[in-house]
Amino acid sequence: MKSKALWHISKKQTAIVETNLRPTTPNQVLIQSKYSLISTGTERLVAQGKVPLSLHQKMRVPYMKGHFTFPLKYGYSVVGEILSEGNWKGKLVHLMHPHQDYLVADLEAVTFLPETVPPRRAVLISNVETAVNAVWDSQVSMGDRVLVVGFGMIGSLVARLLSFMPAVEVFVLEQDAYRKKLAIEMGFKIFEGTSSFDCSFHISGSSDGLQLCIDSVGKEGTIVELSWYGTKSSTISLGGEFHYQRKRIISSQVGQIPTSKSHRWDYTRRKALVMKLLDNPVFEEHLTHDLSLERCPSFFQNLRENKQADGLAWVINY
Repeated sequence: MKSKALWHISKKQTAIVETNLRPTTPNQVLIQSKYSLISTGTERLVAQGKVPLSLHQKMRVPYMKGHFTFPLKYGYSVVGEILSEGNWKGKLVHLMHPHQDYLVADLEAVTFLPETVPPRRAVLISNVETAVNAVWDSQVSMGDRVLVVGFGMIGSLVARLLSFMPAVEVFVLEQDAYRKKLAIEMGFKIFEGTSSFDCSFHISGSSDGLQLCIDSVGKEGTIVELSWYGTKSSTISLGGEFHYQRKRIISSQVGQIPTSKSHRWDYTRRKALVMKLLDNPVFEEHLTHDLSLERCPSFFQNLRENKQADGLAWVINY
């Protein structure tokens, strides 16, 4: 059968490419995509050709085709329905796969959705895993005052998970007026220059944002860096009270479970936790925009040029 997939042809062009598709082994299933999620921060850098050469192998995702030097198809959160005959026909699944309307995947690569999680909401699975890892890395505990700088998709999910914790106060700093309004509507407090936070999370991708996170935590406070810069450099000042106050900067990345959890947790258990979290309909608030696969080339062109309209999560609706 014919399938349409999103390909980045060069760092200046994205296109829909048609190809033939069929399962080749008994363990593969044919899936019709329902939704996929565009992770705008990472996928902008991929589309711009800003993945460092040293990370070309580590940044590869399941079923990616091509290379980061172009052309390539990329993406990592798809929800679809199994079409293949057999016990699994009609089941809804989540998997890591580039944006594509019909696809073939190994059965062990899919996660079956519980009935309590709607398929559109389930596209958040991979990003909620990222947010869970960040909260684990931070070791935030009840009653802490926390600052989240950057209220994009990941920042909003981190803030949401923190808000579930007893007596944790969450403050948000976001320059964009649309996202700031969303943060207020979701019930988060807006940062107004107070300091001495117990922990800060940086997800704005800017040096100024990271510097503010460093300066805003108190003695022995923790700064969790979630931004991925690609080939872009970041300049910060570690003078002043950084060393005197024994502040700690740590990176958080979803590919590895924190050491403090790794003896008891694996990726399957973490994903089961994410499914339980996504039972909560409040996560619908994070899915702000839908678009068709046909609109994606122009969307990515605007994304490259930083002209894309503001939003938290852009969902491709097939």
